[in-house]
Amino acid sequence: MIELAALMFLLVVVFTVVTLAGALLKLVFWAILLPFKFLLGVLLLPLLLLKAAVAGLALLVVAPLAALLLFGVALVTLAALVVPLLPMLCLALLVWVVVRAATRPVVVA
Repeated sequence: MIELAALMFLLVVVFTVVTLAGALLKLVFWAILLPFKFLLGVLLLPLLLLKAAVAGLALLVVAPLAALLLFGVALVTLAALVVPLLPMLCLALLVWVVVRAATRPVVVA
């Protein structure tokens, strides 16, 4: 049983060492590549601004079309919900007409 505990301890130690070595390697690569990252960011800043401008123009074109599409979908959905209720509406209108015709108007004296 003690061998199992020793093996688990050894595995934890190896995992810790490998993790720390990976973190150290990542830190070294980050420190070496950081100036290149800054330089690339400065060089690509005009392209980023151009991308933002093109996306803004595309939004100006697409937004009204999307609004029209959304309005059309809402209209079709409303029609799909109302059309099955039309027979009930006709029946209610018929009952209303019959009740209105059967009652006498109230005369206020």
